[in-house]
Amino acid sequence: MDRILVTGSAGHLGEALVRVLSDLGHDVVGLDVLDSPFTTVVGSIGDRDVVRSCLRGVTAVLHPATLHKPHVGSHERQEFVDTNITGTLTLLTESVAAGVERFVFTSTTSAFGRALTSGGAAATWVTEDVVPVPRNIYGVTKTAAENLCELVHRDHGLPVVVLRTSRFFAEPDDRDEVRTAYADANLKANEYLYRRVDLQDVVDAHLLAMAKAPEIGFDRFIVSATTPFTRSDLAELHGSAADVVARLFPAQPGEYARRGWRMFDEIDRVYVNDRAREALGWTPRYDFAHVLSALSAGEDFRSPLALAVGAKGYHAETTGVYTVR
Repeated sequence: MDRILVTGSAGHLGEALVRVLSDLGHDVVGLDVLDSPFTTVVGSIGDRDVVRSCLRGVTAVLHPATLHKPHVGSHERQEFVDTNITGTLTLLTESVAAGVERFVFTSTTSAFGRALTSGGAAATWVTEDVVPVPRNIYGVTKTAAENLCELVHRDHGLPVVVLRTSRFFAEPDDRDEVRTAYADANLKANEYLYRRVDLQDVVDAHLLAMAKAPEIGFDRFIVSATTPFTRSDLAELHGSAADVVARLFPAQPGEYARRGWRMFDEIDRVYVNDRAREALGWTPRYDFAHVLSALSAGEDFRSPLALAVGAKGYHAETTGVYTVR
């Protein structure tokens, strides 16, 4: 079995990857600035000596470690640069030197930023062809890191796959008005239609990307639950999303009514995972149809892996839903 480095091993995805890879029999090195049951080495991805030592004998790197959007209010921009850009470059260059055979970089659909605002009378159909227009320092640094991945691949031949993941966190939404308007499970269920993905499906995509990286060379893929919508739905989604969903899923209004839940009136973008499914052979299992089936059976619609990892928060000391400076 391979020796694999997983960065951010104390985080949601990092822990999930360590759990699954270890169960598969791989020799896993978990690197994080925070100690945890899934962290082998406590240290920073920006520390070249730490990274170099972690890479000894490693054939593959899975790199989800990052400062996230919830850190925008609690961390300085320079810290985002240090972690998301410099840290990623350190990992890439040391991976080349160590003879790593494959590298998977976890990016985000937040990279699309302002490109998601169509300004018209229809939702935005978001594929990998949409050019990112980052909205904040998080998006700027993740996009820059993606470009570094491509540059290192072009210059040194390191196979790198970038996965732009949609929402998979268990924490509440960071918008006060949304948390007030919708129960948390209601909100997350709605998001599986267009902007959420289960943690198990994210892990599966990473493992497939790791296996196929040498064949792919370099590419970027959107990792989000398979949407039931098509381009022909985009105009109606802009103002009558509930009607579209009820037409596609006749059982949805009744299931929601029993819980006092509501569907969104408007959906502003749809993340499309066609390329990831085709190129990686990825078959995500947790979509809105699964959500409705679970609700009908009185079951939790999250995967066992997502339930096991749970909610971690994003700060060692919190002052609310999302901590600010």
